[in-house]
Amino acid sequence: MQIQEITDQLQAITDFQSQALYQLTQQQRLVALQFESVSVAEQSKLQQRLRQLDAIISQNDAGYNGLLTIPALRLLAQHWSSWFPAQKAVEQALKQILAAHDLDWQVAGKRFKLRDTSIIYGIMNITPDSFYDGGRYTTMDAVLAHVSEMLEAGADVIEVNGQTTRPGYTEVTPDVEMERTIPYIKAIASHFPEAVLAIDTYKVPVMAAAIDAGVAIINDVDGFTDEPAKLKLMAQSDVGLLTMLNGRHFDFKVMTEEEHQFFEDNLAALTSAGIARDRIAIDQGLGYANDQVQNDDQDYVIMNNIDRFNDLNRPMMVAVSRKGYLANLLGLKKDERLPMTLVSEVAMIQKGGKIIRVHDVKETRQMVTLLDRISQGYWLA
Repeated sequence: MQIQEITDQLQAITDFQSQALYQLTQQQRLVALQFESVSVAEQSKLQQRLRQLDAIISQNDAGYNGLLTIPALRLLAQHWSSWFPAQKAVEQALKQILAAHDLDWQVAGKRFKLRDTSIIYGIMNITPDSFYDGGRYTTMDAVLAHVSEMLEAGADVIEVNGQTTRPGYTEVTPDVEMERTIPYIKAIASHFPEAVLAIDTYKVPVMAAAIDAGVAIINDVDGFTDEPAKLKLMAQSDVGLLTMLNGRHFDFKVMTEEEHQFFEDNLAALTSAGIARDRIAIDQGLGYANDQVQNDDQDYVIMNNIDRFNDLNRPMMVAVSRKGYLANLLGLKKDERLPMTLVSEVAMIQKGGKIIRVHDVKETRQMVTLLDRISQGYWLA
């Protein structure tokens, strides 16, 4: 038996059905496989195993085609040697195909493997005016206690913030922002040396100071390309980049296409500056519409269209935690928004979201654990 992936071959076929199928594979992260030279003795067994994995199967003169999810492909590779012990070469080919669909995020000192799960990105606001918990953590003891709580609950990243960018925010100077963040970053790194730390900032001096203090990730609401100094600093460092589309700077006409083009151009600019693509994750910027947008309309587009960005093969952030759309649509107060936050996150994770930026780590970890288990729901009797 022989096997090859034929997903990308669909892109070159110009008929409507092939183009539609190719777009579906990109959006839903599906894999099209072709099995050739299948012996008569292997045919029924191969069909049964593919059906158990809920694959779409078709037979042709050369053999069989199968369309599978990535979790199903992982199980196929995992069990192949016990199902077809005489087909070791196919097992190796399956493992290579699976590896080609890895989705990694390389940050300083850590490589997140995100093909099969999502990570929890805990928010540590040290600001008086952040929309949800501004002014709540004002002392070193309070910050360290909250960080400890988030790590114990399962946070993969702790992001320190010293400048809110909520709608109508008041900008602070780099010096003020550094006073609010750098001592805490150093203290967190000292008390929790295994923690992966991030900072949310759009200011070059703060970025530089945070890198020196030990952060592994820089989150920039302006996408890093607004100042040449940012590109130079990022290229000289090894931190991970979380690059955001700031919708306050855009007047979208065809929103999804224009957002996609932004990220194509943004990724090209970052990689051209010498930044490895696997260091970059993307954020569509939910909550960052310009003042002319009413009723959170663009936020719902972002929630609904996240699968249209899977073809970029970069991890995508889900940043909906307790945000104002839940007040505007459902009348929920800040402390009442967790259940609907989780619903929003589930919807976006199922479309491809991988970095879940949250205030509530424990509940989000439970949710991700459950979703990961559901994605493995295949009966292989």
